[in-house]
Amino acid sequence: MLETYVKNRVDVKKPRKEGRTYVIDKLQGLDRENFEALAPFVDVVKVYGVLPLLLPESVLQKKIRFYQDLGVRVSTGSTISEYMVSEGVFEKFMVDAARIGFDIIEIGENSIDLTFEQKKKITDAVLAKNLDFQWKVGKKDPRHQLSIESTVSKVEEAVKLGSDKVVLEANEGVSVGIYDEKGATRWNFVGALTAKYPPNTFIFEAPLEHQQSALIAEFGQRVNLAEIHIDAVSSIESQRRGFPSKASFGVSYMRKEPEGGPAAKFVYFIIKSKHPIDQVELMDMTRLPRRTVQSAVEELKSQGLIIERSSLDDARKKVYSPVQSLWI
Repeated sequence: MLETYVKNRVDVKKPRKEGRTYVIDKLQGLDRENFEALAPFVDVVKVYGVLPLLLPESVLQKKIRFYQDLGVRVSTGSTISEYMVSEGVFEKFMVDAARIGFDIIEIGENSIDLTFEQKKKITDAVLAKNLDFQWKVGKKDPRHQLSIESTVSKVEEAVKLGSDKVVLEANEGVSVGIYDEKGATRWNFVGALTAKYPPNTFIFEAPLEHQQSALIAEFGQRVNLAEIHIDAVSSIESQRRGFPSKASFGVSYMRKEPEGGPAAKFVYFIIKSKHPIDQVELMDMTRLPRRTVQSAVEELKSQGLIIERSSLDDARKKVYSPVQSLWI
């Protein structure tokens, strides 16, 4: 009865292609009755770190079966995968992972560096056991972060390898990946990624509530979120359905305005007001010289605030749109 008052989800039935919520299992206290109620909103549970190595196999299998019986898939974390690669036993680990019941193998390069050929071999080993895989991009250590260019390059490799989605590392949500030293979203970083790939390419790790709210506000109900504590699941699902949370009231300040001179800010205002728009139209509307408009466009692209695409009417012509208009 009461559910008739709530807006439905585009991807309400599992397995969902978009709008996924990935919960982290750190052996925290779990109320089984409450989890059963929340299970329809949870797509994947990731068993944290090397916990699978520390638990008795019977306990691990029982935990995995509990989630799967409720329609929730189970993933390893990237830490255990990296450990197995570095020890030279990854293929043997895949045999055991499949036997124990894991559905997804998460793989990353936090502490190791892999060539594309090595990544392909790892991917093939996962597929050989009929398991799914997802590559994670990024470093946990705030002192050793990837540049935007390196991040885009590694995302490109993951996409070429056929990764279902690409997970973006966030660790604790501060000074890592798309988050700054205060945990605020670095929208220029996000924009640079979504300028290259649609937002539904990514699973955004978002450990903090205001990060979850900001990403839902930006990309809508179908954004994929990971590193979620079980206590936050109902809040996330509420926001996906259009109900604001306490954290969501403070997200408007998080998007940065364009940096640079007046021309770039003026051109950005015009693109936001009228899009898609090409450079000739920008020159007509701003009365700025071609070189000035071109420079402003390049500056806005480098900040990740606009996206350049080929015109549907003329493939030789480039048109521009603000990043936030390209929701999933």
